[in-house]
Amino acid sequence: MESIQWKVDGMSCTNCALSIHKYLQSKGIDEPKVNFMEGEVQFEKPDEINKEILIKGIQGLGYKVRGQDGPSPKKKWLDNNADRSLFSFLFTLPLVLHMIPGIHIHWLMNTYVQLAFTVPVFIVGMSYFGKSAWNSIRSGIPNMNVLVAIGALSSFGYSLYGTLSGQGIAFAYYETTATIITLVFFGNYLEDASVQSTQRALKDLVRAQKVMANMIVFDEHHKEIIFNVESQTLKVGDLILVNAGETVPMDSKILWGEANVNESIVTGESEPIQRKKNDLLLGGSTIQDGTIKAYVTAVGDDTVLANILKMVKAAQGEKPPVQILADKISAVFVPLVLSIAVLTLIGNYFLTDIGFGSSMLRAIAVLVISCPCAMGLATPAAIAVGLGRGARNGVLFKNAKSLETFKDIRQVVFDKTGTLTTGHFSMHQFKILDGTSEDDFKSLVYSLEKYSNHPIAKCISNEWKSSGAQAWASIEEVKGLGIKAIDKEGNQYWAGSYKIVADQKIEDGHNIYIQKNNALIGWIDVEDEIRPEAKQVIEILHRQGVHTILLSGDRQSKCDKIGKALGIQEIIGEQSPSDKLTQLDAFVKKYPTAMVGDGINDAPALAKATIGISLSNASHIAIQTAQVILMNQGLKNLPMSLGLGKRTYETIKENLIWAFSYNIIAIPVAALGLLGTWGPTYGALIMGLSDVVLALNSLRLFNKKLV
Repeated sequence: MESIQWKVDGMSCTNCALSIHKYLQSKGIDEPKVNFMEGEVQFEKPDEINKEILIKGIQGLGYKVRGQDGPSPKKKWLDNNADRSLFSFLFTLPLVLHMIPGIHIHWLMNTYVQLAFTVPVFIVGMSYFGKSAWNSIRSGIPNMNVLVAIGALSSFGYSLYGTLSGQGIAFAYYETTATIITLVFFGNYLEDASVQSTQRALKDLVRAQKVMANMIVFDEHHKEIIFNVESQTLKVGDLILVNAGETVPMDSKILWGEANVNESIVTGESEPIQRKKNDLLLGGSTIQDGTIKAYVTAVGDDTVLANILKMVKAAQGEKPPVQILADKISAVFVPLVLSIAVLTLIGNYFLTDIGFGSSMLRAIAVLVISCPCAMGLATPAAIAVGLGRGARNGVLFKNAKSLETFKDIRQVVFDKTGTLTTGHFSMHQFKILDGTSEDDFKSLVYSLEKYSNHPIAKCISNEWKSSGAQAWASIEEVKGLGIKAIDKEGNQYWAGSYKIVADQKIEDGHNIYIQKNNALIGWIDVEDEIRPEAKQVIEILHRQGVHTILLSGDRQSKCDKIGKALGIQEIIGEQSPSDKLTQLDAFVKKYPTAMVGDGINDAPALAKATIGISLSNASHIAIQTAQVILMNQGLKNLPMSLGLGKRTYETIKENLIWAFSYNIIAIPVAALGLLGTWGPTYGALIMGLSDVVLALNSLRLFNKKLV
């Protein structure tokens, strides 16, 4: 399988995305992600499918896969909606001047003069709308441009017939043709600007990727030389210098110096964090004060920031369940509107006395006032803002479905170690029971615990790593119990939880028990602090009516102590990984449940939950099983992520209600002639503004209160 990510030019609405999506599925691609707002297509390509065939197929639909025909051509005039609308306006203005009260320019009443002003607008309009319409019809999913093209073509053809047949100004609707094209171009321009503003958080991340770097090299005398390079030219292992006020160009590790670092672009945490020798730096973060020298640890797509961008863009291409109905309606919307337009023409012509010309104007108004784009844009616009606000605050959603699912969450399950607590343990006390010397005991424990990734084991092995290590004939980690080893003489050793000594009537009150041949030889206690924000987060969840549960593998007594201190409503301790899965399964069957864990040890439970939320270290972001990742390595943004999901879903509902209501009201108004003689013109203007309303409503998500 090959991961494909293409930039595709020419997508203007959801119907365009549906066309490409439908084509790729017909060629055997499973679950392609097509994001028309970003102009991106992502999918996993099986080895037996020819990539060139897919490219030609997409380009045959009227779209361009960027970078497949040599370098992308420079943008030309009339290559965007702003230029097209300005060009069209210059030729349309003379056509509507004579309709303004008090202005009488007799030569503009000549139909051949009007034809001359209309032709340039018509050519530009049909080269865009007409081409797009034809390609969409060929693909089997007619898009909005079909309606615009037919409307403009009808009014132009009728007017041209009247001119060539000598029937004069009574048959001339050239201003209708020109204003339709001009206003739709202008509406598209407003829509482009509005939609792009919904992507502003994503653009901030993109800009953070492109900076200058101070690269360190050495001459033949081993003298240090520093020169500026673009960050994209750096390679793993390159040495860099980052001064106060500069952006860290790529993920790196500090070799020399200390600095306060603002990582808000990645984690959403505005407070600077002190970094010193051997600490990791995230590309895109900013040195607030201090100077450091570091070596690059990751570049390009391997950096944390690049992974965030990929994750957010992939999530934008996802379709949450609420969009399924809108997609189904969008797929049949254009044929439905065409049918209504035909009925409008026939009904008004035969049932009223307004004549063919006015009946045609009403039918054209129906075509141009209807807006399938509004329904198609309702969900992606809100999703883009929701994901963007989340990314800006250090909350990453791996898929759009998670945003919607948050509205149903009734209970939150917390792991203890590293989630409700800091996970940064310190040695508290230890005791040797069998007369083993302190040095030998430390060496034994270090030799066992260095093979475990558990935070307590890491604390002990880091504390006693200078004690030396002994060799084992075999060693394994038994999930939920601890580390088991056998030495060359056949002696069996354990370093584990109370479960390994529970059958020996030994006091339950220590973190780690050390056994030799089933006999207890010592115990160790470490200390872990409750996260300072944990209590406030639990209180906020309770105010929101969310039930809280502590689910941990630690002893019940320790779980009770922490759970009661935080006010957690249900406390379950001494659970093995398989027990956790069983518990999660029961919780999920009862209510939609979110699970919050460290994203590594709790991976199976995170996957089982309705929504898995990880508090993992940023460097592990790409391997998490959670659907949501809190990049600030704390619980601080948990209520915000829940609130963001609910507010995003509310915004999607508001957008869909507006989109459906707009079309339900606007089409009959146009069909009944309530827009007057300027119906097509008003229709084109209102249609363009309808999309802007959706984008502006979606942008409100940036400022809505979430907690």
